Amino acid sequence: MSADDMLFLGVDLGAGGLKATLVDAAGRVRGTGSADVSTATPHPGWSEQDPALWTRAMIDAVPRAIAEAGGRPERIAAISFSAGAHSSVLVGANGEVLRPAILWNDQRSGVESRELDESQGGEILAVGGNRVSPTWTLPQLAWVARHEPDLHRRIRRIYVAKDWLRAQLTGDWTTDRTDAVGTLFFDIERDAWSPFLCGLAGISVDQLPPVVEPSARVGATAGPVASACGLPDGIAVICGTSDTSVEAFGGGAGGAGEATVKLATAATVSVVAARGGRSRTLINYPYVVPGLWYTITGTNSCASAHKWLRDRFFARPGESGHAAFERMETAAAATKPGSEGLLFHPYLTGERAPHWDPLLRADFLGITMRHQPGHFVRSLYEGIAFSLRDCRDLFAGEGLPIGSARLVGGGTKSLLWRQIVADVLGIEIRVPENNEASYGAALLAAVGSGAVADFSAVRRGDAGAEAVIRPDPARAALYDDLFGLYRQSQAAMAGIYHAIPAILARYEAAR
Repeated sequence: MSADDMLFLGVDLGAGGLKATLVDAAGRVRGTGSADVSTATPHPGWSEQDPALWTRAMIDAVPRAIAEAGGRPERIAAISFSAGAHSSVLVGANGEVLRPAILWNDQRSGVESRELDESQGGEILAVGGNRVSPTWTLPQLAWVARHEPDLHRRIRRIYVAKDWLRAQLTGDWTTDRTDAVGTLFFDIERDAWSPFLCGLAGISVDQLPPVVEPSARVGATAGPVASACGLPDGIAVICGTSDTSVEAFGGGAGGAGEATVKLATAATVSVVAARGGRSRTLINYPYVVPGLWYTITGTNSCASAHKWLRDRFFARPGESGHAAFERMETAAAATKPGSEGLLFHPYLTGERAPHWDPLLRADFLGITMRHQPGHFVRSLYEGIAFSLRDCRDLFAGEGLPIGSARLVGGGTKSLLWRQIVADVLGIEIRVPENNEASYGAALLAAVGSGAVADFSAVRRGDAGAEAVIRPDPARAALYDDLFGLYRQSQAAMAGIYHAIPAILARYEAAR
C-alpha cells in the first residue's frame, strides 16, 4: 500500500469522553468518532473512572471514525494513543483491575502531598523534576497505601491510562518518557525509574513498565477488543504520549519557545523548551519531539466546568448535550463583557497553578437580581480565562514571557470563548484547523509507522485554515481591572474554603 492510500488512527482518552480520529498522509482528517465516559465523584474532591468504560468507549468510537472515512479499515497503517497524564490503572496478579482509576484532577491525596512536600519536597523536586501535589501518581498511590493497604499489597502492574487502553489491543506493557515523568516516579537525570521515589509510595520499580519513545512501535492489533473495534489483526501500534504534548504538536508547535494554550478538560499554558528544568511553580515534561521538553502549568477545571454548568443547570430532558451548549453560547454572546460584575473562580476540583491548593473551591461572586443564565455562562468563560492569565503570569515570573500562542482543545469550538481568552491574556491567538489530542496522536502514528520520515516532515492539512484572533483594546482594559478583583477575591476566600472541611469533619466525627 502506497503512503497516499494509508490512514493513521489517533485515539485520545479525555476525562469526559474518548475520541478517535483518522488522518491521511497529508494530515487531512478523514473520519472521527467519539463516545462519552462518565466520571464518578463518590466523595468531595474525588475523581475516578472505571477503565472498562474506556474500552467500551473505544469500541463505540473507532468504528464510527472508520465508517466516516469510507469503511476500509485495511487502509489503517498505524494507531497511536494519548490521554491525560498521571491517571493510573492498578492491576493484580491475574490481570484484574483492582479499583477505579484515580484521575489527574483527583484531590484526595492532599494530606499525603503536604506530608511528602514537607519531609522530602526538595529531594522529590531534585530527582523527579517537579513539585509534589495531588495531581501526580506518587501521592495518589501513597494515599492508596494508607487507606487501602490490602489492595495496595495486591498491585503487580501499574499502567498509565493511555497505556492500559492501548494494551487492550496489543497486550503490551510499556509507557513513554513523558508519561513516566508524569507519574513522579521517574529520575529525570538517570532516565530511569527511581527506587527512592517509588519507595515513598510503597512500590518498587518492578511494578512499573519499560520506557520507550512516544513514536516507538510496541505491538500490533490482535484479539477480541481489536475485532470489536473493527480493526484487522496486524496493524502497527505506536506507544503514544500525554494529551497536552500531542495537542501542542498537532497544533504546530515544533520548536523551542512556541507557546500553546489549551481549552480542554483542564486548561493549560505550555511553552516548548530546549531543555528540561526544575520548578516549584511550573511543570516540566519531555516533549513528543525527541530532544525537546515542554514547560507547562494549568488550571484543573475548564471544559469539565463548562460541562458541569450545562448538566446541572441548562440540560433539558430529551435534548442533546450539543444543543444545550449551543443555547449556552447564544446566551453568553448576548451578555456584556464583564458579565455585569459576576465573577467566577473555576476551582471545582481544587487548583494547581498558581495556588497548588486542593482545598480551593469554585464560586460565583457578585450575584444580583439582574443576572440571567447567559451571565453565568459568560462569567465561566471569563473566569477560566482569568485562571489562564494566572498561569501565563507564572511564565513571565520565570523569565518566559508569552507574546502569542496557539489555542487548542475542544473549547476552541466556542468563538466567544476564543475571543475572551485573547482579550484576557492580551495576546494574539492562532487557532489551527485541527487542534485536538486525537489528531496529534494520529500524526504521531504516521511518524512511528515510518510513513513520515520524521517529526519535521509531518503535514497538517490546510495550514492556511488557521484562524487569527487579536485582543480588543477596550475589552482588554476592562479585563485588566476585573482580573485584579479576581485575584483579590480569591485570596479573601481561600481561608474560608480551608475552614469549611475542618468544620464539617469535626461535626461528622461527633456523630
